[in-house]
Amino acid sequence: MPRATVNGMLAITVETENGQRHTRATAGQLAGLVRRIGGEGDRFLVVQRIPDLPDVFVQVWHDAGGAYTLEYREGGPDRHFGTTLEGPAPVIAAMTGWARASEDWNAGLDWERLDLELPAPVPPLELDDEDRGLLEARVREVIVGGCATREELAELAEDYLVTAGSRPVSPEQARELTDRMWLERVAEQAAWTEEETDPERISRAFAVLEAAGLTAREHFTCCRSCGQSEIGGAGAPGARGFVYFHSQSTEAAAAGHGLTLHYGGFDGSPDTTTSVGREVVAALERCGLSVEWDGDPGQAITVTPLDWRKRLVG
Repeated sequence: MPRATVNGMLAITVETENGQRHTRATAGQLAGLVRRIGGEGDRFLVVQRIPDLPDVFVQVWHDAGGAYTLEYREGGPDRHFGTTLEGPAPVIAAMTGWARASEDWNAGLDWERLDLELPAPVPPLELDDEDRGLLEARVREVIVGGCATREELAELAEDYLVTAGSRPVSPEQARELTDRMWLERVAEQAAWTEEETDPERISRAFAVLEAAGLTAREHFTCCRSCGQSEIGGAGAPGARGFVYFHSQSTEAAAAGHGLTLHYGGFDGSPDTTTSVGREVVAALERCGLSVEWDGDPGQAITVTPLDWRKRLVG
């Protein structure tokens, strides 16, 4: 299992009823979210591991004035357990223990296995070799890119071969296919021994740039045209400039072609753009990455060579 904590952050994603998503929350942030729930539209949390694993999660429901319903699943509907607690403190203790992968996280609570209906068997995919190959190749590309959730992958697989008169992959078949391929990638990345991969170095450099007053965004929009039109509203109002890469750049990097970064100053000045470019290059190099850029504000920055081993989140 991957490390449960890194620099005080838990290897979890917390999703709330009101649509918020908290990736690598700290124990304090998780506790705050548990204490917060109870109001209309904000009554539950679902906590998943990083990387997300099918049928593995812990969740809590609370309506203001009532008890807390805490549940966890470990491997399917027949391994789904629940308990009722009167206050947030034992919920926080249990969920934090689960997030830290403590062996006794669920001890001392009165758990009951819930009698949930088992899903119907999923019929096999009826695809010819060519279509199956195209579908699996596309799913694999997106998984290697490392930015999609399991839900997004399933939607992609369901829609990828759709034509005007045919919908050959059902939602259940799509989920089964993508979960299998997701777990294959999880097994692959378990063998990565490096403490920090190149995509994580990029994330570290972007965090530094964000803290220095730039809007720094990864996997931002679908293309450069959309990125340029949307980056102005993506960060803090007082940002001096920006740097980002879009989803097409992610796919190119995952395919071994380096990563193209777009950057600039919000005042539109070539001098500001050049200054931002230098700042981006310096941050990347300090994080141990190699960069190609000739100082021309009209040219993109390329991070190359690059070993795109991006760990899945989900």
